[in-house]
Amino acid sequence: MSPPAATPTATATADAEPRRGWVVVWACFAALAVIFGVSYSFAAFFESFAGEFQANRAQVSLVFGFSGLLYFVLGAFAGMLADRFGPLRVTSAGMLCIAGALLLGSAASSLAQVTLAWGIGLGVGVALVYTPAIGCVQPWFTRRRGLAAGIASAGIGAGTLVVPLAAAHAIGIWQWRGAMVAMAVGVAVIGLASTLQLRRAPAATRPAGGEVPGVPLWSALRSRRFFWLYLMCLLGAPAMFVPFAHLSASARDVGVGEAQAVGLVGLIGIGSLAGRLAIGAVADRIGRGPTLVVVMASLGASMGLWLIAHDYATFALFALWMGWSYGGSVSLMPALCMDFFGARAVSSIIGTLYTGAAVGNLVGPWATGRLFDATGSYAAAAAGIGLLALASAAAAWQAVRQR
Repeated sequence: MSPPAATPTATATADAEPRRGWVVVWACFAALAVIFGVSYSFAAFFESFAGEFQANRAQVSLVFGFSGLLYFVLGAFAGMLADRFGPLRVTSAGMLCIAGALLLGSAASSLAQVTLAWGIGLGVGVALVYTPAIGCVQPWFTRRRGLAAGIASAGIGAGTLVVPLAAAHAIGIWQWRGAMVAMAVGVAVIGLASTLQLRRAPAATRPAGGEVPGVPLWSALRSRRFFWLYLMCLLGAPAMFVPFAHLSASARDVGVGEAQAVGLVGLIGIGSLAGRLAIGAVADRIGRGPTLVVVMASLGASMGLWLIAHDYATFALFALWMGWSYGGSVSLMPALCMDFFGARAVSSIIGTLYTGAAVGNLVGPWATGRLFDATGSYAAAAAGIGLLALASAAAAWQAVRQR
């Protein structure tokens, strides 16, 4: 059974988009900038972890992989908690968890302890913030849902641009342990200030004696549309997350300087910002579903540039292209969930969909590290990841064409 598209919001008008909704959008922007800026600053810590604990790239990549696995798998449960208790409580608890994980990681004496702190503690914290924050934005909007989702999720790109570079600078001053303490303080101050502004929309509030309009979680999970969306997330995840763990190392291998190599993650952030803002607004006009198909195909095609990259300019172009495609796809997913399934269980549905990215986020960076350790090259990984992303675009098309 396929749920009716957009029925729960069909009668909404411009009055359903109050000024308070934009406060929530920018609070979500700031919260996502904090959590993903910290998560993707892993690129700045990569070499420090490898040198400190005499670990190879596959072993270090598992730290990043475990973190992503947890925040995607646990995102479904975080969404359920937010649907029940509201986003403010859940996201604030997540920020405190991230700050604590960074403090524990700064005192680690082995890679296993780093994995427990960064890989597990930070993963749990991101899960408690990500899905509830992005899920609470969608019910505030109808006509400009794509734009609102794009602005909110642009926080991921902004954090990706700023925080890894700041982390690299902090490592140069205080070493990696001091840099992690500084990030913990930033999370506790800026992160909590943002999550305290996240409020449930009236459209997602249960009326007296009734239910929030929309499709229940279990009905959504049984639909063919959800199946294809889930497959899209599963196949597209390696293309979205492997570059964050390995692109800087790949650039260093061909002689790109340390600052420029770490800065490639920032360029992904710039591309992501542009993609989220531009694609969300355009998709509101031409259709969010078809636009998702195009950006997933673009993500797969971008891997061809990584395959042939041998200088900084090519790496930079790849980072911008990949970031644009990645950012556009991530900004569209929450809006489409609201379009397809309504407000009733939107956070839970988004979180469950994101579990599809968990396997790719864990296995992708680890498998890429193993391939590099075995072959001395990232070529095979880039080619395989590109093909998976193109298959993901085909799955997105199947989801969009469901009636």
